[in-house]
Amino acid sequence: MDILQRINGHEDLLNLDDGQRSQLCDEIRRFLIDSVAKTGGHLAGNLGVVELSVAIETVFDTNIDRLVFDVGHQSYVHKLLTGRRADFARLRQYGGISGFPKPSESDTDAFVAGHASSSVSIALGMARARTLLHENYDVVAVIGDGALTGGMAYEGLNDAAVSGEPMVIIVNDNTMSIGANVGGLSSHLSRLRSSDNYLDAKRTYRKVIKALPGGETIYAVSSRLKNKLKRLLLPATIFENMGFTYLGPADGHDLPNLISLLTAARELREPVVVHVVTKKGKGYPFAEADPAKFHGIGKFDPMTGKKLGAKVETYSDSFGKTMISMAEKNKKVCAITAAMPGGTGLLEFQRRFPKRTFEVGIAEEHAVSMAGGLAKQGMVPVVALYSTFLQRGYDQIMQDIALLHLHVVLAIDRAGLVGDDGPTHHGVFDVGFLRQMPGMRILNPASLSEQREMLRWAVEDYDGPVAVRYPRGTEGSYSACDWQGLDGPLVKCHRTGGDVVLITYGSILQNVLDAAEALAEQGIEATVLRLLSVCPLPSQQAAAYLRQVKLAVVVEETAAGSGIRETLAWDLAKLCPECRVDGIDLGQDFVPHGSLKELYERCGLDASSIAAYTREVLAR
Repeated sequence: MDILQRINGHEDLLNLDDGQRSQLCDEIRRFLIDSVAKTGGHLAGNLGVVELSVAIETVFDTNIDRLVFDVGHQSYVHKLLTGRRADFARLRQYGGISGFPKPSESDTDAFVAGHASSSVSIALGMARARTLLHENYDVVAVIGDGALTGGMAYEGLNDAAVSGEPMVIIVNDNTMSIGANVGGLSSHLSRLRSSDNYLDAKRTYRKVIKALPGGETIYAVSSRLKNKLKRLLLPATIFENMGFTYLGPADGHDLPNLISLLTAARELREPVVVHVVTKKGKGYPFAEADPAKFHGIGKFDPMTGKKLGAKVETYSDSFGKTMISMAEKNKKVCAITAAMPGGTGLLEFQRRFPKRTFEVGIAEEHAVSMAGGLAKQGMVPVVALYSTFLQRGYDQIMQDIALLHLHVVLAIDRAGLVGDDGPTHHGVFDVGFLRQMPGMRILNPASLSEQREMLRWAVEDYDGPVAVRYPRGTEGSYSACDWQGLDGPLVKCHRTGGDVVLITYGSILQNVLDAAEALAEQGIEATVLRLLSVCPLPSQQAAAYLRQVKLAVVVEETAAGSGIRETLAWDLAKLCPECRVDGIDLGQDFVPHGSLKELYERCGLDASSIAAYTREVLAR
């Protein structure tokens, strides 16, 4: 790591020659493989953008220039090149650096990026701010072909193309060609458009023509004629049709050419799309062979590529198996996911039922509305999304599902805290916004068996919108199933006590049970109630346990204001006027990244903190 350890920013990269930069790329790949093997993280995407990242940081000074990532899981190389190499030992760990860009971590991180398809819009906003404030810096957006499946990307591109704002949009194409390239003429013209001679000629021509009387008009007319002629010879890319200057496709692993190309794009001083083709997992055979596995991976053996630790069944695995069993019996059952068939557990379902699996790309709004269309015409769609990504489909759930009371099942993965992915991925808002939907049903399993039965009920027995929300990972020590449908009991009493009632739902049950045990050791006996549904809210069933106990503490793994406490307190005030309702949640701040244990302790939702808070309330 002779060169990497000397690199802390733009100036250091400028002092390298081509050979040293090539060696640097090799060192970066070795470092990433060894480091991520110890901490876990996003590997394949970062290995694919090593040369591209070195080129960006060489051409642009990200202390001043604004580099906006899309999604941001491919920002590790950027972090390495901007002075954070020593921090990788604590990547995605509590108090350590984030796995995504984070402006509070470094001035070189221009914007947070945990969701997709927003980079062009953000970069255009920055470019317009630069113009309005008469400042001088470059703006660059890096967007992958995956993020380009999201509709918001095209909203941003549509506006940026006609904005006149100097900005560079780098399309990192690692799985498919954007804009079909046909035949030898196409390849030739692609190389020609990317060459130094072509770009130098274009800049010189523009400079000379615009210096003439009426030059702006002459240049505009000649550009239109040139574009018309080019389209007669070669089908235009979507970017050129929008109005961008398009450069590429270029080899995303040819570092000298990338530096030349990005330099030329910057000097054009107009909206430019630079199309680079990269290979996910580049330089690590295991990641090249299975980039999906190494997209986001836990600790692994770098010599074999095998994950460390025993394989245990997760909620995502359980969901996928349950879907297969239901689809085998019912030909109307189909699955929709937005670029996450692996993460949501649908890979085997996709293999078994390819015609009933709809992988729509990073397009949650489309996924939800399409589910509405499927349901309206008699299919039973199950939409599998992470909680934090479901937020993008809020309006579609309201307008295209709830309004018509359509039978769409929302399988909400990663509900609650997700750990090391941090605030952009914690699923702590969905209870609040889903409960606003008239007719929505929200179920909260606390075990794998309960998840399976709730899903079966939602698909086979109910006829309306229903959400089943479950956490990342696997179940705790509780493995029973208490679900008997909406007509059965929706409150499960896990223990009884006469001093306080602890009310919770979902997989945080274990923390609450442990808190009750801790209280019992101090002479305080708690009743523990678990709500199997939070919509409808079984307030009356809960009230039956509060007739003699006058204090309830609601424990929720949700952001403040996004849970059930206020509504439950209102209901109980009518049903049990003498009962006081208090509660604990995650608070109003965004929760950082870290292990679940550390985050529960930080937010006061570990067993010890729940017990301590309950004692305080009793004392008051």
